[in-house]
Amino acid sequence: MNARLALLGTVDPGVAESEVFRLALQHAVGELSALGGTIHLRGPMSALRLVSSTGLPPALARSWEIVDQVGPSAQARALHEGRGVWVPLKPTPTGTPDPQVVWPGTGLAALPLFGGDRSIGALTVLAGDQGEPTSRQWDFLQELITWTEERMSQATPPSTPSRTELTGSRERLRQALKEVSVGSWDWDIQGGELLWDEAAMELYGFRPEDYTARVENWMVCVHPDDLAPTLDAVDRAIRDHGVFEAEYRVRRLDGTYGWTQARARVTYHENGEPNRMIGVGWESNESRSARDALGRALRHMSDGFLAVDDEWRITFANLEAERTLGFSEEELFGRLLWELPATREVPGMESRCREAAAEERSVGFDVRMGDTGRRHHVRLVPGPDGRTLYFTDVTEKRQHEEERRASERAAVERAARMGELTTALAKATTSQDVVAAVARRVLPPFAAAGLLVQAVEGDRLYNVGAVGYPEDFLATVNSRPRASGDPSWETITSGAPVFLSSVREFVARAPQLTDSPDRTGMRSWAFLPLTASGHTFGVCVVAFDRPRRLNDEERTLLTTISALVAQALERARLYDAEHTRSRELQSSLLPRALPDLPACTAAARYLPAGQGMDVGGDWYDIIPLSGGRVALVVGDVMGHGLPEAATMGRLRTAVHTLADLELPPDEIMSHLNDLVAGMGEESYATCLYALYDSTSRICSIARAGHPPPAVVHPDGTVHFPPLEADPPLGAAEPPFETVELTVPEGSLLVLYTDGLVESSKREMEEGMADLARLLHEAHQAGPGTGTDLERLCDTLTAGLLPAESATMDDAALLVARLHALAGDRMASWPLPEDPRAAGQARRHVREQLALWGLDDLTATTELLASEMVGNVIRHARGPLRLRLLHGAELICEVFDGSLTMPRIRRATDTDEGGRGLQLITALSQRWGTRYTATGKCIWTEQALLAPENRPAPPSDALELMFLNTDEFTGDLDALLLGDEDR
Repeated sequence: MNARLALLGTVDPGVAESEVFRLALQHAVGELSALGGTIHLRGPMSALRLVSSTGLPPALARSWEIVDQVGPSAQARALHEGRGVWVPLKPTPTGTPDPQVVWPGTGLAALPLFGGDRSIGALTVLAGDQGEPTSRQWDFLQELITWTEERMSQATPPSTPSRTELTGSRERLRQALKEVSVGSWDWDIQGGELLWDEAAMELYGFRPEDYTARVENWMVCVHPDDLAPTLDAVDRAIRDHGVFEAEYRVRRLDGTYGWTQARARVTYHENGEPNRMIGVGWESNESRSARDALGRALRHMSDGFLAVDDEWRITFANLEAERTLGFSEEELFGRLLWELPATREVPGMESRCREAAAEERSVGFDVRMGDTGRRHHVRLVPGPDGRTLYFTDVTEKRQHEEERRASERAAVERAARMGELTTALAKATTSQDVVAAVARRVLPPFAAAGLLVQAVEGDRLYNVGAVGYPEDFLATVNSRPRASGDPSWETITSGAPVFLSSVREFVARAPQLTDSPDRTGMRSWAFLPLTASGHTFGVCVVAFDRPRRLNDEERTLLTTISALVAQALERARLYDAEHTRSRELQSSLLPRALPDLPACTAAARYLPAGQGMDVGGDWYDIIPLSGGRVALVVGDVMGHGLPEAATMGRLRTAVHTLADLELPPDEIMSHLNDLVAGMGEESYATCLYALYDSTSRICSIARAGHPPPAVVHPDGTVHFPPLEADPPLGAAEPPFETVELTVPEGSLLVLYTDGLVESSKREMEEGMADLARLLHEAHQAGPGTGTDLERLCDTLTAGLLPAESATMDDAALLVARLHALAGDRMASWPLPEDPRAAGQARRHVREQLALWGLDDLTATTELLASEMVGNVIRHARGPLRLRLLHGAELICEVFDGSLTMPRIRRATDTDEGGRGLQLITALSQRWGTRYTATGKCIWTEQALLAPENRPAPPSDALELMFLNTDEFTGDLDALLLGDEDR
């Protein structure tokens, strides 16, 4: 741009104006990549005359020879506004010298030329496809105008011509005007005088001798068919203070008619009355022929073309428009467009076209014309003299576009599903998770009906998972041996996919499996190898319920998917194996069966966490203790995994050991707290320990961070004991609080972990309320028995953990119905603190066992009671008490006030004592000691067997030997304690 200006700056001042104009136009057109350009200068009778042009065909240049400087043309607007203007070109652009010429390009850029302070002309550029000049290009054109104005003022004036030369110049001008057939005229509107120059006379077919300078001369020469609309145009120009433009036929001197075009402006008196009309006229036969040729082209063009006036009445319709609208041209001409059935039945077409026309903008949209099912694209282009509509049949084009968009959507959807499948497979932990992800993400986009995944174990194929196949068929293909011709085995052996598009192909490939399509309903298959780490370990079969030949893209995609599935399935199989081992370990750490105890009847459930979760640390236990007591325990190790399961096993073992030591609940909790604290900072567990005494119906409960138990009374009321919320084991600070409850006979004690009542969607309080409601409803349904407890556990787990919701935490549940020992099955006596106590103890034993019908156990029980009482007299202190309990076993207990615990030891031949506990061990089924609130208790337990199965009691001689001979007993019980009953 700067280079062009610099180049123009080298032009010497004084060059001719024609050369200045030529250089200016060439550089303007070159810089803007325009189609052409013109320079017009002011002439007589308010006209702009073309003085230079470049790039324009002769026909277009001739149509621009004379331009009205007061009209709406780009040149006139530039002169009037005194600045550069941009006029977009339309199919029949307004303001061109010949509006019937179809102009190329996108618009006209015009700038005024000034001579001093007066505008003298205009430079115009016909822009191509690039459209309106940029701001930088406008700046260049303005600098080019400045250069042109400077060089025009410096141009060498022509030499003064001689008279002969002047006459010759005028003659040449006259000849040039005759060549272009442009005539000028001046009409006195009030007087009616019409002055023509020589060119106008020749144009309008008058000889000078016949010319009378009246407007009637012009009216006589106009074709009768054109006179009325032309006069109407004159009246409209005068009335609207506008520009007169018209095209009409005039009679020539030879009597024929030719087309002419005229343009004029009107001047007015000070009072507003019209004064004169000054204008020009020229031949338009050539442009008219061009328009006729254009009309013929429009008439036969492939797209429908329709022209309407401002009132939407049809003025032109080509053959395709006639076919589309269903009427001939004669039937369409003059009709209102919106009255036609084809347009009236298109919803919204009229409103959209009227709105676009009101805004003078083009609009395009698709419509369906009539009931043909064809789709047309309608484009409306508003113009100054009406509107044009184009109808293009786009049925096939839109169909192709829709197919392309559908293909693109399918590709995008497949890519999205591939992404979703990859994400789902990454989250899948088990083999069933993998199968479910494939069924959900692969079958729908391929419109598949079945999925079968099988893995090789040895020389057989085993089902991993399936969707869409009947169960009886799956049973037959499970554990399928290797066989030749089997597509599944062929895929595994070769490691390459096999695609069968029809039943005939399937039967030809595997004739021994001809019944498979009928049994499954499948009609085409894709057998995909499952290969991971270079090893093919299975096959994935995607089946269709109709014949289908997959294209190359679909086959490639399925093969890619099978590789992803293989990797995920390989990980899942490893997880399944590890998870199975973890489950087995955890199952082995839980009680295999609950003991059958007189003090309680119990049922329990353990529910592992949902898919994708490792084993947890929830556990429960029932521990039988002495004296008709039983311990019920439930706990939860926080976290999931093998370490948590191992911690659970250690805690359960520790609870068993501590319970066997007959420690109270708070001390057991303290020891467990120390144990968990010693495992590490991240080890925490919750626990609830309930000790139930069937002789007193007292339940002592201690807990560490665990939910409280639910107690269901025989009347169906449910309540949760108010227990102190001690922190979890590992974080608590002893001592732990123990709460004692008196429980009515037949009450239910329900122990559970938080996984049963708490979840991400439910708070613990809400879950406990649901638990209480279910317990109450179950009680209302009927009385509870041992069998009912199993049903009750199922009811609670189903109500609190629905099958369709995968729990995120494992849960343990222990339900126990508590029983009290009847009063007639208990007997207790105080004993003196002297040697007489042994004899009294034996007497009480004989009398009570006789009442209970246990005479066969009298001798053994007497000996056990005598030995235990003797030990108290000799080694401890009172108060002394004897108690017998007749439950599932016969229990003999001796209470004293000492905290010293007896211990069994091996006595030598020379020891005087030490054999009493050995004697108790030999005669009882179990024995032990426990602390009490006032001292301790020594107890023995004997089985209640049928008389024929009971061991023979010791003989009297053996009994006396044990009682009276020191070297045999090693104790002084018999010597120190008299037997007044013997």
